[in-house]
Amino acid sequence: MAQPARIKTPVLDVAYEQSGPDDALPVLLLHGFPYDPRGFDEVVAMVNAAGFRTVVPYLRGYGGTRFLSAETLRSGEQAALGQDLLELLDALHIEKAVLAGYDWGGRAACVVSALRPERVAGLVSCTGYNIQDIANSRKPADPEHEARLWYQYYFHIERGRNGLTQKRREISRLLWKMWSPTWAFDEATFERTAASFDNEDFVDVVIHSYRHRTGSVAGDPRYAPVEARLAAQPKISVPTIVLHGADDGVIPHRGSEAHGKHFSGPYQRRVLARVGHNPPQEAPQAFADAVLELCKNA
Repeated sequence: MAQPARIKTPVLDVAYEQSGPDDALPVLLLHGFPYDPRGFDEVVAMVNAAGFRTVVPYLRGYGGTRFLSAETLRSGEQAALGQDLLELLDALHIEKAVLAGYDWGGRAACVVSALRPERVAGLVSCTGYNIQDIANSRKPADPEHEARLWYQYYFHIERGRNGLTQKRREISRLLWKMWSPTWAFDEATFERTAASFDNEDFVDVVIHSYRHRTGSVAGDPRYAPVEARLAAQPKISVPTIVLHGADDGVIPHRGSEAHGKHFSGPYQRRVLARVGHNPPQEAPQAFADAVLELCKNA
């Protein structure tokens, strides 16, 4: 059974769950927005049963994770998420791990895999190469795709900040339904995760994330060197399995068809039938199989 724990990094007091043999190869499982570690419950059981260790953190702004200083910018930028992951590995004295994530968590995993490949035994990334090309973020996309991003534009205005503050559960539940149209989750399942959105920093981190990725707000200066490296769209050399739900309602699976060019090491892409944006919770066996394939080849 996963055990709740806490550990301090240079910026955060990170809440996380760990289970499995302490001396086994660790697997870091990383959730996105608007989700939390509950999305990995079934995956954790399968990975542990196969003899591997799991660590499932709450990202900044979620659950019990807290900032150490009131002065720290509540940034949700990609460099911050990647650095948080690297600093968590350091704090836990993990030299090398399999990284597996989706949405924001997949982005953090891609950042570390690209910039610090010596720390990564393998990568499972949902929807492909998740490092943002912020320099080109103002180029318009196909109108059909732009329509799927309504929530991002909403978060760019104060009405959207107020909406997320006052109706974070309603917005998140709607996104779950829109992004995973074939997933028949119940209210109890949603509420187990929604409690993590009550974090005092949730709104600030989310709003900053969506405004930063379009270049609409500045990032935290401490992460500027990392963002500069990410601007080059660095390739990922570690063994990678990309999972993409065929029914993903925000990033259609055809969107990752050309992502292979961003990967210079062993690479596979798997499209999951009747799965949306949340593969570990919608298709836990397929997600665990990808993780275990990398673990066993590490």
